[in-house]
Amino acid sequence: MHKIPVTVITGFLGAGKTTLVRHLLQNNEGRRIAVLVNEFGEVGIDGDLLRSCQVCDDEDDPHTNIVELTNGCLCCTVQEEFYPTMQELLKRRDRLDCILIETSGLALPKPLIQAFRWDDIRNAATVDGVITVVDCDALAAGTLVGDLDALEAQRQADPNLDHETPIEELFEDQLACADMVLLTKTDSVDAATAAKTQTWLQSQIPAGVKIVPCGHGQIDANVLLGFNAAVEDQLDQRPSHHDHEGEHDHDDEINAVQWVCDRPLDPVALLDHLQTLVQQHEIYRIKGFVAVPNKPMRLVVQGVGNRFDSFYDRRWHEGEPHQTRLVIIGRELVEAEIVRSLEAI
Repeated sequence: MHKIPVTVITGFLGAGKTTLVRHLLQNNEGRRIAVLVNEFGEVGIDGDLLRSCQVCDDEDDPHTNIVELTNGCLCCTVQEEFYPTMQELLKRRDRLDCILIETSGLALPKPLIQAFRWDDIRNAATVDGVITVVDCDALAAGTLVGDLDALEAQRQADPNLDHETPIEELFEDQLACADMVLLTKTDSVDAATAAKTQTWLQSQIPAGVKIVPCGHGQIDANVLLGFNAAVEDQLDQRPSHHDHEGEHDHDDEINAVQWVCDRPLDPVALLDHLQTLVQQHEIYRIKGFVAVPNKPMRLVVQGVGNRFDSFYDRRWHEGEPHQTRLVIIGRELVEAEIVRSLEAI
């Protein structure tokens, strides 16, 4: 049986990886695609968002094609998390055409790809290509990532993370491993800035690697799939700063609060309240779904720092509870206080 091609999608928090994967699923051109998404938090918001593309297996099917890996940074939990998951997924490879792996913003690509050299995986799957997603707006501002506090919160909240990597070096590792770089949010800067940013970025990546501007994740699947790179066989050509990392202490003060509300909420009042909540507490990221009064569709809410976005992604399924579900990630969050505040909306 043929090897399943696997595309690894890497990049910092907020660069647009989930948006890209969701677009690929919605425009799969008949491909049967499985997705492994490396998400933080007990409520799998990103995984649920991907499922809402409505082209995957039924959500209640135990063999759903969306698999969430919630036990921390994927490159740091290869044996404990990734390996057994891939073994189970590959039992179904006669029903799959390809696999997408969306890493967390802190994952180093190389340790994950090295797992594809293990016999049990090597004989059934190959890394078709590595796509690195880069935020043009953040890069133009000289920050590499849109919200540094949110990135640090993600780093500190992961007890399994065994590399404390400066973001500049992590960025270089992500670029060095790429078969293609997608430059997102180019519409957030003027044309001259976008061109200047792209020129600088081209100087930082290996010769022959192309940069493709990409708005809102909308790019033809044929551009991203089918590299046939067999990346696991030529990792020596993709140098890393971090092949050998030591242990480091973790900040247990970073935590997440999950809130579920069974009553519909006015979206304007909710967003106003969340803006106030961010000012009152050390909150780095908020994401989730909202049930809106008299609306048959579910509202997606995503906040990084003080910036919030919202959009309706799909209709509520028949029999699905019309619930608001939010995950709030921050430092020293007192769950009772956060919940009490949200219940007052």
